[in-house]
Amino acid sequence: MKSLYERDECKLANIEEIFKVQKEYKMNNEHKGDTGHNGMVASAIKEASKAGNKMLEDGGNAFDALIAVQLSLAVVEGMNTGIGAGGFILVYDNENKETKVVNAHSRAPAGLTKDCFIDDDGEPVPFVERTKSARSIGVPGIMKGLEYLHEHYATLPLEQLIDPAITLAKNEFRVNSLWDRTIQLFKHRLGETGRQKFVPDGKPLREGDSITQLDLAKTLEIIREKGFNAVYEGEIADAIVDTVEAHGGLLNHQDLLNYHVKIDEPLWSTYKDYKIAFPAPPSGGGVAVAQQLKIFEELDISQYEPHSWEKYHLVSQTLQLALADRQAHIGDPKFHHLPMDGLLHPEYIKERCRQISLDKNIAKVDPGDPWAYQESKEGKIQTNHYEDNEGYETTHFTAVDKWGNIASCTSSIERIFGSGIMVPHYGFLLNNDLTDFQAVPGQVNEPNGSKYPTSSKCPTIMFHDDKPFFTLGSPGGPTIVASVAQTILNVIEYNMPLEDALKEPRLYTTPDLETQWEDGIDEETLQKLESLGHEFNQSFRVESADTRLGDVQAIMIDQTNGQLLYGVADSPRPGDARGLK
Repeated sequence: MKSLYERDECKLANIEEIFKVQKEYKMNNEHKGDTGHNGMVASAIKEASKAGNKMLEDGGNAFDALIAVQLSLAVVEGMNTGIGAGGFILVYDNENKETKVVNAHSRAPAGLTKDCFIDDDGEPVPFVERTKSARSIGVPGIMKGLEYLHEHYATLPLEQLIDPAITLAKNEFRVNSLWDRTIQLFKHRLGETGRQKFVPDGKPLREGDSITQLDLAKTLEIIREKGFNAVYEGEIADAIVDTVEAHGGLLNHQDLLNYHVKIDEPLWSTYKDYKIAFPAPPSGGGVAVAQQLKIFEELDISQYEPHSWEKYHLVSQTLQLALADRQAHIGDPKFHHLPMDGLLHPEYIKERCRQISLDKNIAKVDPGDPWAYQESKEGKIQTNHYEDNEGYETTHFTAVDKWGNIASCTSSIERIFGSGIMVPHYGFLLNNDLTDFQAVPGQVNEPNGSKYPTSSKCPTIMFHDDKPFFTLGSPGGPTIVASVAQTILNVIEYNMPLEDALKEPRLYTTPDLETQWEDGIDEETLQKLESLGHEFNQSFRVESADTRLGDVQAIMIDQTNGQLLYGVADSPRPGDARGLK
């Protein structure tokens, strides 16, 4: 057996080999994705991808397409995103060769206090109770994010971008497998108004049923007439505030009026010959993926076969280390000084690697001390226990246009059906994003007024020779960082065709050793991993394609071939990648 650091000839594929594999796969296989020279859209719901692609056909750019996709997803994936959502949008402006993060993440109302999730006995309010509490409703940011895109990057009028969504809401929409599965499993999370929509007359909507969403169509028509700001002042804002107040929440009119998107520099990292842009904190997804990749690089993980126990063993331990550090050290940088240099410092990465062994699993993973590699230790604070409470259902979508612009967004109302509280007569659910805070004060991600909770959202753009070549992202709460990192590993280290890279079975392990894994990892490998100390509780086994970890949406950009685009939508949701020839 090879030692942990034994170096064989590196299997890392160069960029030409990566694109050669894509072309050969496309020619020789039935291809679930699509190709195009003049644009590409990928999302989790085919009707939304179609809406985005129509904007490209009409002469719009990637930012127009992204806006149309998000608005359409508000209609066809309203259990995961919508008017009440927050998110991060990663944009690449090819004309100016500039990459920015539009931080449209949900933010706490000003009136939120550090002890807001502590009960009268001084104990944290049970998590499930918090998820259905109006106190967990944050100021939704995604409509402000779309407003910024429209004002600074897009080219088409709002009326054109929102009309597909209005049409979808006014006409009968055929309930798909995602709706069916979500309603069956999580209808208990819905309040009375939400049940009227998703469980009419006490009968859950099933696949093949039809639904018309006239209340939501009315909301979209108001936005069409008055602009995205109609969500933050006017009758929609009044309805949001009235609903929150009626349920005992804190969000008020001033919170809505005070919400502005932040335009951030990306968190930049590298992997081998590639430069990668991620959202920076308050997203913790970027730093967790970047740290995993740095550890993969240090371990030379490609010396092990992609389906080997060694690979899964190392991936699991790497993920445990990255998640422990994300939990301990990432919060809202406006409120806390964060050890960002230390977390990705080469010597700190080596220090974390020394905890990894081929002979056994790490018994329990504690956060490291990146502050030792940080020049300034001002405001040092960290969380010393792991709490995996982030919502698993989100959505990711991305677009590339013929001019080389890229827009990549992960948006969410947090848990499935968000808070379960729907705004009466306006047809959309409110988020419970504030459950992303750690309930106990004194931690880097403690609650506070006007603060962003930490998120794992991780829209990603990879560059080679300063040219973008790969954009991807996934829903899945904390599992996002597993899905994104393992997909990158499959493409860069194992030179898999993009479709195979998304299909490859994924694994997710928390610092507390809770493991989720997908069918496709063979029993012999699982038995070997168990012998090394990995715990496989069958209740965490992901047994079917429609319930796998994450839902990666990805586009690869071959600039050696007149910008040939390869797009693939993952299998769990009825998504689609649509190319413009």
